[in-house]
Amino acid sequence: MKPARYMPPEWAPHEATWMGFPRDSYQESGLTRETAQRAWARVANQISDYEPVRMLCHTDDVGIAKKYLSASIEYIPVALNDAWLRDIGPTFVIEDRGLVAIDWQFNGWGNNTELDWFLDDRIAGIIAEHVNARPERLPIVNEGGGIHVNGTGWVLLTDTVQLDPDRNPHKDRDGISAQIHRALGTQHAVWLTKGLWRDNFLNGTKGHVDIVACFTPDGRILLHQQRNDTHPDHALWRELIDPLENAGFEVVPLPAPRVLRDNRDWVDYSYINHYVCNGAVLCPAFDDHNDAMAREILEEMYPDRDILLVESRELFAMGGGIHCITQQQPQLPA
Repeated sequence: MKPARYMPPEWAPHEATWMGFPRDSYQESGLTRETAQRAWARVANQISDYEPVRMLCHTDDVGIAKKYLSASIEYIPVALNDAWLRDIGPTFVIEDRGLVAIDWQFNGWGNNTELDWFLDDRIAGIIAEHVNARPERLPIVNEGGGIHVNGTGWVLLTDTVQLDPDRNPHKDRDGISAQIHRALGTQHAVWLTKGLWRDNFLNGTKGHVDIVACFTPDGRILLHQQRNDTHPDHALWRELIDPLENAGFEVVPLPAPRVLRDNRDWVDYSYINHYVCNGAVLCPAFDDHNDAMAREILEEMYPDRDILLVESRELFAMGGGIHCITQQQPQLPA
């Protein structure tokens, strides 16, 4: 029996996927605006083959969006700063068979970006109104990429995100856990110490969990594993596996790509940052030998879905991945 309020896991049926069309690319990414928009469109068009996609788009960009996006994608004109819908959009939960849009306070990942984000803090409320969901503004700063649920009462969190003094000063684990449990309908949290190394720099999230660990439908947890001992994330496996196993979960390694650096520094390439939609799983691909291994592991976890490898190096150059630019709207129970 489900609780009165619950957040369905990502693999539960979706009504739609929400995304945002990027207005620009970060200067340090080395990408053009057009390249960034094509990268987002690549993901959106794949998802649109399996479920509806609702794309937030600045009115000035509707023309270029139509050039790149599938004709089936719905456009919602809106003023927005950036396009990381996992973080700026609502986290949907179900309560008494109705849809609630959790509106986390957003402050640019703990004031960790040089770009404006004030419009993005309004996006969750705009989406809630569009789908007639009850908005619920939370008194804490958080983002959708900072949580992952399994639908049976557990949520994954990270010390460097929810307890970030630039997000939630003077808050402790117990207080934050209580707020998140009330919002999501969860009862248990596994707190991880931190995320990937590169995620700590400008425009990073300071440790979102959705690039290092995620639940699977069979009750296990996939955990990012950097096997090359020269990479700064190599030691992270041992640091993160302990709290997961101590909570009683079986942990399955999802090895990182073999490539270690891009034109800037150590990469944060991760297959954990995949997205589960109706009938398919979109897995990041990096033209790497380990792409095929990641696909095989996800095929084991999702035997009833198509596993699609989607080129994602441009997305990661911008600071995120497939999961970071998507947000699921769950289907309400009949």
